[in-house]
Formats: sequence, structure tokens, C-alpha cells
Amino acid sequence: MASKRDTFDALVGNTPLLELDRFGAARHLGARIVGKIEYLNPAGSIKDRTALGLIRDAEASGQLKPGQLIVDLTSGNTGIGLAALAAARGYRSKFYLRNTISQDKVNLLRQYGAEVVLIDNKEFLEPDAIKTIINRLKEENPGAFYTNQRGNPANPQVHFETTGPEIWRDTKGEVDIFVAAVGTGGTISGTGRYLKSRKPGVKVVVVEPAPRSVPSANDPYADAIEGVHKVTDIDRELLPENFDPEVVDEVIVTDTAQARDYAQALARDQGILAGTSSGAVLFAASVLASRPENAGKLIVAIIADSGERYLSPPFAGPAA
Repeated sequence: MASKRDTFDALVGNTPLLELDRFGAARHLGARIVGKIEYLNPAGSIKDRTALGLIRDAEASGQLKPGQLIVDLTSGNTGIGLAALAAARGYRSKFYLRNTISQDKVNLLRQYGAEVVLIDNKEFLEPDAIKTIINRLKEENPGAFYTNQRGNPANPQVHFETTGPEIWRDTKGEVDIFVAAVGTGGTISGTGRYLKSRKPGVKVVVVEPAPRSVPSANDPYADAIEGVHKVTDIDRELLPENFDPEVVDEVIVTDTAQARDYAQALARDQGILAGTSSGAVLFAASVLASRPENAGKLIVAIIADSGERYLSPPFAGPAA
């Protein structure tokens, strides 16, 4: 019999690990890959953890008052988590997003009652774009609480306190390699720090997009991998403040087509319908699992959200 939960908060976290045995066997991989199935969080992604950490911290510090408006700049999933928690706690919410974001995510935000402001992707390529947009967000919403997911230390802290310990517990300390993408940097930094504090030899690996999958001045609407951002060969000020490069041991590069292929392969081989960022993570995990030196090792890959958030064109791959 399923246990009863008394609050929305109690539904967040303690997501399962799933052995991706059929996926691995189909590729003759020498290492084991297990996926941490984060789309089983109540609002559907790993960012529910981030949202809960941000809101709890703001409530405890007195920054967030009953009925207040919550605002942030988001790629979708953190906003969805914040919108769900705002609804559950009696707050209002408003989010600023690139106009290239999946329509499925925009629809979800609105279903939770959030106000959505779409910004042309070209604006994000201007000098100091993030700072400019955040200043606009604050000016347009006086009295609102800006959650600042990119720079708020409550973001990586919640992963240090929950995601990392869960992986350690559920692998019985046998985790050898941890793989995730970087959006705001909270997951990789907080989880990586925790795992290394328990087992210094744990390898922390980031997947990042190839140049062709990154919007640029020449191609502002490039077919990007949502939630997967570059961490190398860019100015430090363009990285989220919460990203700790010292925790990362290796960066593996993929592109949007590969990410979609691997997400689709996971659905076909394992019955897990994951988003494109998870496909990118699985590509990196497969590269690692194919190396002779990693034979027999245990790789934990973050399955951040569901592929149901990417069924609208142009995100969905071919059905055949």
C-alpha cells in the first residue's frame, strides 16, 4: 500500500534509481549505468528540488511573505517547479523565458497559474544579456521575490542535502561516476560535492553542447538542447554563479541530434521516456561506459525530466 503524504513538500525527492540494463546491453557497454528518475517528482523534474530549496530558504529568512509574487528567469523546469510550489503555498508566480522554449513547458507553467513573459532569443546574445534581463524583471515587478536560481546558494545546497545522499544511500556507496548536465549548476555542484565528500575518488562528469547546438549571433535560433549549457571556452561571468568548476573532472560534448537519438533509444530499449537533456547525459554516460578502464564500474546518470515536455515540434524526433 502506498504511503500517505501530508504536504506537497513530502512528494519531492527520494526518486528511484533504475538499472538501464537493456539500454546498456544493446550497446555492449562494459560499465553499469543507472538512471536517477527525476521526472517522478510532483511537478515532473529534478528542478522541483531546486524550487523547494529556494522557497524554503526564502521563507525561513523572511524574504518571502504570504501571497507574494515569485519571479525568475528560467529555461522552464525550475519555473514549473516554482509555479507548482507557489500554487501549493498560496504565492503568485511570473517567469521570463526565451521564446525558443518548448511550448509544452509554457503550457505547463500557465496551467499552474503562472504568468509567462517570452523574450526573443536574440536578446540573450547581447552583451550582458542575462544581467539586463534580470534588471528588467526586477523593475517590472517591484515588491516581488526574485528567486535567483543561477546565484542563490540554496540551489546547490538542496542537492548537497538530498540528491547526493540519496545516490550514496541507494548505491550503497558503490557509485564510481556521476553524470549530469549544467543548467544553473546546482545539481552538478551540490551532488558532486556531496559524493566527493563521501568518496573522493568519485568522478563527476558534465555533458555540454557542441558549438552547432549553441545559439550565436550568426544563428540565434540554433537547435539547442534545452537545459544543457556550455561550461568550457566561455567567459566565467557567463557561467551561473552556482556552477563550481572545481567539482568537475571531465566534460563530454554532444549535439542536439545525438541527445534526441539517445533519449529515443532509452524509450525504445528501456521504456523510459526522457527529455533531451537526459539524452545528452546518456550519451556521455555511454561514452564513459564504453571505456575499458571503466569496465564493471557504476555510473549514475540524471534523468532530469520526461520526454512528454518535448513532444511539440521542433523538439520531437521522428516517430518511426
